[in-house]
Amino acid sequence: MQRNNSSIQFTQSTIENLMFKTTFDPKTKEGDVIVNISLIDENSLDDAAKIFKMVITSGLAVSPYVKILHEGDSIGELVVEKGKIGIATVCSITIDGILLKAGIPIKPKLGGIVQIKNGHPVRFTDVLTYTSTTIDPLEVLMSQELTSVTQMLRTSSGNILANLREGPLAARDAIERTLSDLVDAEFSGILEVSEPNTSILNVPVERDHIGIVVIGGTNPMAAVQEYGIPIHTNAMSTLIDINELSHISEVV
Repeated sequence: MQRNNSSIQFTQSTIENLMFKTTFDPKTKEGDVIVNISLIDENSLDDAAKIFKMVITSGLAVSPYVKILHEGDSIGELVVEKGKIGIATVCSITIDGILLKAGIPIKPKLGGIVQIKNGHPVRFTDVLTYTSTTIDPLEVLMSQELTSVTQMLRTSSGNILANLREGPLAARDAIERTLSDLVDAEFSGILEVSEPNTSILNVPVERDHIGIVVIGGTNPMAAVQEYGIPIHTNAMSTLIDINELSHISEVV
């Protein structure tokens, strides 16, 4: 699965395009969401699906809705090749698109590894900004095998994928209302919201802004990788109608 860009496009530009195209309304639970797409060997489906369910039901994903793609199925520009299975999951950038459509000028800032200790987020240990890379930061960090999602599930301490965005302080009430609507729509990926003009998980936030840390949508894929199952993930792959996805409990 390869990108076919005719010229270099930084991740920030990709994010802005996808945010604008997001139409999901958390109140009606209708509309298009951004998805990550992962490919695994067909014979790994049962094991991978169980890991996905374990991570998702533990709250270490953006949403419990997924789509299984079989050989020959297509989504966006991807056609699942012979011997492979595709798994589409909701990308955390969907949350930025929803905030944007609520009239909030949200700014995705970076993706990184967050250290969790006894169930509480402590700090970002490694980060990549969206303006400095042509590849999704969480894809890069996952490829470096820096996560310990499965350890986090066993012991409540470990390293998970997350990302940070900033919103204007003046929009704080609107941000909180929208995030509350998202929780009601089963988008449980909000990890932490900062106080005004205060660093969040050891990362400074721009003056007169608040920081919002969201759990990375690729944590289930990182867990599959930690179990030694080969998986190829294309983050922020395309948009899809939420009605084409199914709750993980219906799939596994």
